[in-house]
Amino acid sequence: MILYIIDICYLVAVVLFILGIKLMSHPDTARRGNGIALSGMILAIVASFFTPGLNNIILILVAMALGTVGGLYFAKSVKMTAMPQLVSFFNGMGGAAAALIGLVEYGDLPVDEVGKGAVLMASLVIGSISFSGSMIAMGKLQGVIKDIRINKMLGFTILAVAVALAVYIIASGQPQPVLVYVVVLLALVYGLAFVYPIGGADMPVVISLLNSLTGVTAATTGLLYDNKVMLMGGILVGSAGLLLTLLMAKAMNRSVANILFTSFGTAAGGAAAGQTGDQVVKEINQYDSSILLSYAKRVVVVPGYGLAVAQAQHAVHDLEKALEEKGVEVLYGIHPVAGRMPGHMNVLLAESDVPYDKLIEMDDMNEQLPSTDVVMVIGANDVVNPAANDDPSSPIYGMPILEVNKAANVIVIKRSMSSGYAGIENALFFDPKTRMLFGDAKKVLTGLVSEVKNM
Repeated sequence: MILYIIDICYLVAVVLFILGIKLMSHPDTARRGNGIALSGMILAIVASFFTPGLNNIILILVAMALGTVGGLYFAKSVKMTAMPQLVSFFNGMGGAAAALIGLVEYGDLPVDEVGKGAVLMASLVIGSISFSGSMIAMGKLQGVIKDIRINKMLGFTILAVAVALAVYIIASGQPQPVLVYVVVLLALVYGLAFVYPIGGADMPVVISLLNSLTGVTAATTGLLYDNKVMLMGGILVGSAGLLLTLLMAKAMNRSVANILFTSFGTAAGGAAAGQTGDQVVKEINQYDSSILLSYAKRVVVVPGYGLAVAQAQHAVHDLEKALEEKGVEVLYGIHPVAGRMPGHMNVLLAESDVPYDKLIEMDDMNEQLPSTDVVMVIGANDVVNPAANDDPSSPIYGMPILEVNKAANVIVIKRSMSSGYAGIENALFFDPKTRMLFGDAKKVLTGLVSEVKNM
């Protein structure tokens, strides 16, 4: 009877997961959706304590307490700019947990259990790849790990050897503890070789894919323990992560294979402000910018990672309100891969209470840009680079962008003329309609608010 009650609790928990994910798709209901998903997780955890034969409850409670305290601390203390790194870290911990479970369970698994052996090996291999790959992704996002070119065939060879050893262990019908550790080591190395060569501009897609892999490991662990909530929850995470990966690749007009198996996106420095060859950069000061903004009918703000770095989301919302008091329509153009993780700009602007209906997706915004008086680009680079449309030799050629060069005027707020994560020069900066407003985004925007209010 108790097993039926546990299964019912698990089913309710999965329904709560699905409902929570659905509500998270809109900022107005995201907080409620997060709470509903959390309640589903709490229900699943409580129900698992009633599993017959459960041992070491004290150790489990201690581990849960440590994890809860650590998770709350990191979630509360992390800066918004480091949120992608935190996501990568937590994702890697999920993969590590699956791999460790596989190592623990291997010693108790009968060698003739071929089906469970295959599931266990899948958890070991995929979990290890997800862990080491996520750690490298976190280091790249933090800027402490640089791109390293690794022969792709070497990586595939390492993976093939790991899989072949896993198959041999299953087929041998004999305990192979040493070979199991070799499989884990090879999978960890492949995770490094897999993520190291991928450029920083592609990290959002890689994070999404690694998140999907962690979901798969949760599902395989659920199969191993015959735990239905782990199985269904893992399937949800795995399928959602894979779908997001495909959608983001489409937003970049590239295939997932092209992103994963080419070395596009190495960050590099750009030229100094002022002039590059025969291309002259035109600058503008805060006062002239405030005049241009105040007398516009429509202003479109295009946020990028630089906005997050400067933590200027509240300042840009203040500027939006100051302009609206003068009758200016202010909208935000959101590129699908702006920032360092999916939805980064949406989360950032929601934090400063920017109305959701002002966040316009790329395709819809591109239709409005030709009739826009001023576009203000804040910290964005590659997602507004017209080379994606005009230069067939550019590595981002064909990537859908926000076509801000079609607006009447463009103001670009940047610290310097450095290139974006794709490591290429932005032709927009030299467009005759573009004016560069150099400085820290938060300070510049705060100054613009004062100028607009005094006008």
